[in-house]
Amino acid sequence: MKMIEVLILKIEDPGCFWVIIKGCRPFVDREMEYKKLHAEMNQFYNTDVEEVKPLTLEEGQVCVVFCQELRCWCRAVVKSILFCADHYLAECFLVDYAKYIPVKTKNIRVAVEAFMKLPYRAKKFRLYCTKPVTLRVDFCEDSAKIVPAKRWDSAAIQYFQNLLKGTTQIEAKLCAIEDDNFDVYLYVTIKDEKVCVNDDLVAKNFACYVMTKENTANSGKNQKRWSLLSLKSSPETVINPALALWPVLMQGKIHNLGTGDAVPNSFLEKTWKKNATSDLNGKIQSAAVGFSFKENITISVQPTVQVNRLLQFLNPDPLKIDDIPSEQQEFQKINTEQPPIVLSNKIEPCSTLEAAPLLVDLKKELLWNKFLCPNLTESYCWPPIARGCDSVVICHHGNDPLLYIPPFLTFLQSGNCYKSLPARNGPVALIVCPGWRKAQLVFELLVKYGRCSRPLHPMLILVGLNKEEAKNVKLQRGCEVIVTTPHSLLRLLEHHSLILLRVCHLVFDEVDNLFSEASRQMCTILESYKKTITVEDRELAPHQIVAVGCHWNKHIEHLTNEFMNDPYIVITAMEEASIYGNVQQVVQLCLNCERTSVLLQILDFAPSIAQKTLIFTDSVDETEIVYRAVESSSIFCLKVHKEIEFNFKHAIEQWNRKISSGTHVVLVLTDDCMPSLGITDATCVVHFSFPASRRVFGVRLHSMFDNFQNVLEKGSSVDQIYIKAKSILLVTERNGCHAVGVLRYLEHTEAEIPSELRNFTAGILDAKEDMKLEEPLCQCLKRSGVCKDMRICPNRHRVHLQIDLLQKISVSALPKTGHVTILPLHIVDATNYFGRIIDKKKDQYAILAEEMTEYFKKAGNKLSVEMVEKQALYGLHEEGIFHRVQVLDIPPKEENCLFHNVVIKYIDEGRIGQVQGHELFHLPARFQVLPSQAVEFIVSRVKPIDNEIEWNPKVTRYIHHKIRGKLHEAKIVLALGNTVWVDPMVRVTKLSDLKTSINEYNIRSEILSMGMGIDNPQHIKQLQKLCEHAKMLALEETTLHTLKIQQDAASPQSMPEQDAASLQNVLEQDAASPHSLVMGKKCVDICSSSQATLENDHCDAISELKKTEESTLPHHKCFYPEIKWFQKEDTVTIKIKIRNIHDHKCEFFRDEIVFSAFSGGKFYVAEMKLHANIHKEKSVCVIKNEEPMIILAKDKKEFWCHLLKHKNPNVSLDFEHWEDLEDKSPFPVEYTWWLPPHSTSQFKDRRCSLMTLWSGSSGGLT
Repeated sequence: MKMIEVLILKIEDPGCFWVIIKGCRPFVDREMEYKKLHAEMNQFYNTDVEEVKPLTLEEGQVCVVFCQELRCWCRAVVKSILFCADHYLAECFLVDYAKYIPVKTKNIRVAVEAFMKLPYRAKKFRLYCTKPVTLRVDFCEDSAKIVPAKRWDSAAIQYFQNLLKGTTQIEAKLCAIEDDNFDVYLYVTIKDEKVCVNDDLVAKNFACYVMTKENTANSGKNQKRWSLLSLKSSPETVINPALALWPVLMQGKIHNLGTGDAVPNSFLEKTWKKNATSDLNGKIQSAAVGFSFKENITISVQPTVQVNRLLQFLNPDPLKIDDIPSEQQEFQKINTEQPPIVLSNKIEPCSTLEAAPLLVDLKKELLWNKFLCPNLTESYCWPPIARGCDSVVICHHGNDPLLYIPPFLTFLQSGNCYKSLPARNGPVALIVCPGWRKAQLVFELLVKYGRCSRPLHPMLILVGLNKEEAKNVKLQRGCEVIVTTPHSLLRLLEHHSLILLRVCHLVFDEVDNLFSEASRQMCTILESYKKTITVEDRELAPHQIVAVGCHWNKHIEHLTNEFMNDPYIVITAMEEASIYGNVQQVVQLCLNCERTSVLLQILDFAPSIAQKTLIFTDSVDETEIVYRAVESSSIFCLKVHKEIEFNFKHAIEQWNRKISSGTHVVLVLTDDCMPSLGITDATCVVHFSFPASRRVFGVRLHSMFDNFQNVLEKGSSVDQIYIKAKSILLVTERNGCHAVGVLRYLEHTEAEIPSELRNFTAGILDAKEDMKLEEPLCQCLKRSGVCKDMRICPNRHRVHLQIDLLQKISVSALPKTGHVTILPLHIVDATNYFGRIIDKKKDQYAILAEEMTEYFKKAGNKLSVEMVEKQALYGLHEEGIFHRVQVLDIPPKEENCLFHNVVIKYIDEGRIGQVQGHELFHLPARFQVLPSQAVEFIVSRVKPIDNEIEWNPKVTRYIHHKIRGKLHEAKIVLALGNTVWVDPMVRVTKLSDLKTSINEYNIRSEILSMGMGIDNPQHIKQLQKLCEHAKMLALEETTLHTLKIQQDAASPQSMPEQDAASLQNVLEQDAASPHSLVMGKKCVDICSSSQATLENDHCDAISELKKTEESTLPHHKCFYPEIKWFQKEDTVTIKIKIRNIHDHKCEFFRDEIVFSAFSGGKFYVAEMKLHANIHKEKSVCVIKNEEPMIILAKDKKEFWCHLLKHKNPNVSLDFEHWEDLEDKSPFPVEYTWWLPPHSTSQFKDRRCSLMTLWSGSSGGLT
């Protein structure tokens, strides 16, 4: 890139300064042309022509203004409009002089196109990757350091200005372009010495070099708005340069004020083709052909339009633009299209907040809360909701209340439409939410934004099972909106049947969750609403149902068909749109190396109707491979990828041809070609490569959009035998990290789920669970006995005996059972507390607290901490009490903040808090000896009503006030780690005069009596099952370990030949029939029978083994499964012939494998000493056709004569695959399948491999 000589116009800071291009070709600034332009402008606008005065004025509008300072007419852009006492004042930016000036509206004229041919002369520059710094002083640490800052300080700006003033020449090297900013390396010449300004600012500590995210990790993601420049521009960045950095008039459309219709840019194209030397009159006449001066010019810039600003920067003359081939331009539309969207009715979107159909005050409130503009979904769903139409909105962020609250409040503002309703107190709108927490959020937003409309007096009503509570509910006067839950609403209707009498609007927040959690209640509410609005007196009143959610399902379809009138359906999540359009979802599991053959089996070679199939791949090479395979199968096949853009037009022509019945057209393509092709009439989509993200998956499904409509027009898919549109997803072993997401999606679509996928996913979930050893036990599991969705919950759901050891609170550990006295100190919710167990004989903590108080009474002992460390223990004085606290986290100190906060845990109370670091003081070692006294208590056998996960705050507040800081008697029913489950927990008061005691209250009974909780009899039983399962796993580990010792002790290599042969014969005779080898006490007997022939040292070993067996597994029997095997040059495949297994494990060693599993109430174990060595890291175990299959990677590429070193009657060849030899290994080298480890040490050794397998990419189905 050549150096460009520039002239500085204006300096704001090193990140924003304006220049004029002066330098050599092709960067010559045509000064004479600009002088001629300004002379002609002044000559034209000085004649007071009424036609060139704008009828309206908007921010961002291009215009011509009169500058008093320059005494001439200048091209400008309106930045803001202010209202003064008797006139309007516009702040305008002069695009050729880089000046901001205030202009009266009478001095503003319409920008005639003839004066817009030259680009803006002022260019906005900034120093490339050069960011400001500041000096940060840490008073606590008594240190100072230079750190990045958000703004340039005055010293840096002054130095930058002085540097540019004292130079004889200024040059720039263009590096990158972002929006309208040119990022440059700036060079100045001072005393014949050239200096790089970027480096000079960094060297003098005014700035630092920071590579932005656009340049590094996220360069691909932000490619639309950022482009690095080089001598050779890539094809992706070469787009029409004619519109780059041009006056916005040349980029937008001309709108007619009278009709609002847009005039295309054909006139601009004609003007560009005219000679630049034509006289002014000719220009004005040609302009008159395009539009009348009485028309208003508004600017519409689409944020998705990319242009190559570099080429225009090099060649600013629009008359000398090089033609770009149309095919290349077609390909460059990739990733610039608007995301696909499905609408049931035509909707004109509101892309800006100004255009949104909302109240003016509401718009201001949204702006005040940093809501800049509606997103894609909101731009389409706000208009119909604001008009009072029935609406269904499905999108990925369907749990956001702002999807409906602003337009909903706007419609409620028109109070005249409710005059025909009965004159009584009652709501006109009901908002139904899935739970109390969401209802509370919606209510707070209504109060917040409701201030901008007429008084609505919204109410949040949440009632429990207590009938008196529902009966005593009183509506406040003028209440027009009620926020509630389905269960609460039905309880309210039992005692207030007329509450729906005036209701006109019914809003369902998270409608998919409402139907899944309370479908019966939802149907009752809808039927009641339907009866209410069918009354004759309600004909003139509005009727509206709004349903917002994340997923489409059959309940929503029933809602739209039975209870809505011509609803507006807006779906921006294409995977949900495919369910709405009844697309058949098919998942095919296969090995990665078998995808091509599976694909050919899927394709219909003789379809009964015309079919169009798209096959998506992820690379050019893959596209070529699939194309050749399909073409060789006598199917008409096309291909498109980025290296053959010239073929786009031909492919589209062939695809769009009308085909007859029985014809099958296949197009193989990559994802980046799809926006350019614009295909929407495919009948089948095959995902040959797994979609990289949810957005990519949606774009693929959108290619069948026309068939969504066709299916809906024909009627319900339930009545149809054949579904035309079909999506086929190939899932291989490389997509294991997405298997759970695929399974969830199939369950949501109610499609047929292959058993292999279920088994494969079960293995993944098991492995993920074993990766959670360091995570805490799921809190939901502890509180209620079950987790609502274990597949997405990040916490642990298995009990591990080694991890969940009982915590010590003194010399001894927590009691497992029995009666204890507890003191709740921190109340988490109605049933979950932290506190201490009080030892009535000798309370260790009471002694410690007394000693700490005495010690810290002396002022000299309160030594503040200078350097706070994580996990360290300190003292803290709070409300007259000395606490022991542990530092959990030290957040970064805020800028210009003297003290820093630290996150601490009160280890004797269990609560988390935040204090300033200087408040902590040193804690002597003798006060740190006693273990943490905080114990977690959970009241068992009670849970929240209405399938809620969290307790209502009303119950928590009541329990907090009742029990905090008071002694209670409790019975421990279960204990794990630092948590004890109690039932009952009772407050006991002793009457000293009567020498007796009374029970004041039972916590569980108090919660039930409030009507906010219900009985949960399975709570402790579920937790006990987890504990039993943990014990069983520990027993299996001991069993396998014992068998390993036995195998090593009885190995033929460790005994004389004669004795080994004798023992082998006994083993073979005992295992004459399949599944008959009993390895409990029987194995010990076998070893005992061989003792006489063994040497003394072997006898001792066998005797010791017998003792171990009898002590650990006295009656546990193990069965040997039937095994089939076959081999290839580099692999061995072993089939274990047992079905419906669970808790299976497979351990790989260099010359041995050990497999174990439960099936049909029996425990199977297969220990196999292999004929030769294997790669244990590359060997895998999978479930295929409900049977376990082990694939071993041979250490050397050779054929084995035998599978095992020693003969076993349960092992035989699989002759069905004996001749099935292939040159390629059946599994990729980089793929490693690990089954759950059954010991902590093995887990730690294999953690890295597990993380590699299951972490996967960031995209995909989730």
